[in-house]
Amino acid sequence: MEIHSVPTGGLAAHIRARLPELRDTEARVARVVLDKGAEVVHLSISDVAALAGTAPSSVVRACQRLGFRGYQELKIAAARQAPAPEPSRDRDPAARALADTVRAAREALDGLTATVTPDQLRTAAGLLDSAPRVLVAGAGLSGAVVLDTAYRLRALGLAVDAPADPLTAQLAASQLTAADTCLAVSHTGATRSTVDTAQRARGAGARVVALTSYARSPLSETADCTLVAGGQDLVFGLETVASRLAHLAVVDALTLTLKHLRGAPAEASLDLSAAVTAAHSY
Repeated sequence: MEIHSVPTGGLAAHIRARLPELRDTEARVARVVLDKGAEVVHLSISDVAALAGTAPSSVVRACQRLGFRGYQELKIAAARQAPAPEPSRDRDPAARALADTVRAAREALDGLTATVTPDQLRTAAGLLDSAPRVLVAGAGLSGAVVLDTAYRLRALGLAVDAPADPLTAQLAASQLTAADTCLAVSHTGATRSTVDTAQRARGAGARVVALTSYARSPLSETADCTLVAGGQDLVFGLETVASRLAHLAVVDALTLTLKHLRGAPAEASLDLSAAVTAAHSY
């Protein structure tokens, strides 16, 4: 079943019609989706699994039995039927775009202090500081955050690897040791290549720090330390952009914490970084 084949307002009816075909755990998942309605777009696959009293794999199977390729496709169908956030009333499209972008970014940034604690930042910084090697991994829209993170950590003197290719990232993760750390970035916490990389790092004995928008997700379940920031996962709209801004803000806070922790060696590395940057400026 393609996403567009679910008529507007018809997702609930579609699920109810298929309920008799579902097994017990699958039916519980379907009832959670029915109970939550449009709120499903705010829930990770682990959230739904917890509410249904089952495993994330059962959520995927339930979605497939309902005719979707997986949970993300069901969320897209739900998002298309969810009421849109109240937009700016300005008649100028550019003015509306600016106002709505700033609103979404402000909401994501304002929530940071409620989801990221100083203790979590100190723990994450400690895992990075003690690691001989740091692997930074992420895919898709998180790629920009990965590049920024890798640059900042390298500027502080850490030995950093940030492969753009997911297969290379998984190979690098498999070659980590128990002394190393993997920093994995994923808005949903369910991007398969990123989660697989984190799991390979754990399998190699390395520690895992997760940066995601969900406290409960396949990625956070793999991590030793999870930093949660960003807007909820409304599949369409500005929230995913706002979440990247929130993730970058957490990276700033993390690197500042790490700078303080590393002391003089970090300052020396930053001086070297500044010299390299100056050599490439007119």
